Amino acid sequence: MTNPIEALLAEKGVLLADGATGTNLFAMGLESGDAPELWNETAPEKIAALHQGFVDAGADIILTNSFGGTRHRLKLHHAQDRVHELNRLAAEIAVAVADKAGRKVVVAGSVGPTGELLQPLGALTYEEAVEAFVEQIEGLKAGGAQVAWIETMSAVDEIRAAAEAAIRVGLPYTYTGSFDTAGRTMMGLAPKDIHGVTDGLAEAPVGVGANCGVGASDILASLLDMSAARPDATIIVKGNCGIPEFRGTEIHYSGTPELMADYVRLAVDGGARIVGGCCGTSFEHLAAMRKALDAHTRAERPSVEEVVARIGPLRNKQAAQSGAAEGEGRRERRRARA
Repeated sequence: MTNPIEALLAEKGVLLADGATGTNLFAMGLESGDAPELWNETAPEKIAALHQGFVDAGADIILTNSFGGTRHRLKLHHAQDRVHELNRLAAEIAVAVADKAGRKVVVAGSVGPTGELLQPLGALTYEEAVEAFVEQIEGLKAGGAQVAWIETMSAVDEIRAAAEAAIRVGLPYTYTGSFDTAGRTMMGLAPKDIHGVTDGLAEAPVGVGANCGVGASDILASLLDMSAARPDATIIVKGNCGIPEFRGTEIHYSGTPELMADYVRLAVDGGARIVGGCCGTSFEHLAAMRKALDAHTRAERPSVEEVVARIGPLRNKQAAQSGAAEGEGRRERRRARA
């Protein structure tokens, strides 16, 4: 498989991924509960504007508007029979923007979780999950996506299923977990264990890491665990823009461009090779991150205490403070409430 990310890393050292999709689409008029993927057909100019804003801000990697592009997520909008088409359109829109950037911009096909629990916790079999991801990734590849960008994952089996699907389709892949539950994913995966999730598959990942979660400080703490476990790994961090806060019925994120610029510096010092923003990260934030990245010379590896002093307090326990037993109990409580 050709690996455009590795080639660009060799050239630039550290890459800047884009910012938020959902937050920015809501600002463009997307209604809560609507499927962003349907805009690939009905409002392609808005999706193109999203990508263009991030390219103009300096992104080296842009993610397609396809996070919920499996049949399982699209069935909530009666679009389960349009998986290939909507994912192909998502990639085509992003490729058209990248192609006119005047520099190398990698188009990564966003692949989010199915929203289903795999057996034995749920009804979805591993092979059914692989088939659903194959269907999505085939559409992304047909539209020109160069990488399968598996993100915001919680379960080891679902990451493996998505990775196996990417391999079957013939795309290199990355994957990131969301460490939002006492420093672990909701299904109990610790940051230090992210590296071995796809061991034994026919192809290794291009990069692994973390995205989303609860805030910039927490994702940097996760990064320190990941880079300590595998200092040589290509690690991705794509953190939320500060902390989400409800103001009335709307969610606002506390992060300023200055905070996100310092997050980039700490991420690079902590061992990240690909840095971006997740929820709440605007074009303005990403432009500040680009400027910080370009001006930064890698410094001493920070401690969690330094991260907290510069970015703000952790909102969660760290993974070392929470155990698998605690995670199992939390999952059972969530299932009981469902």
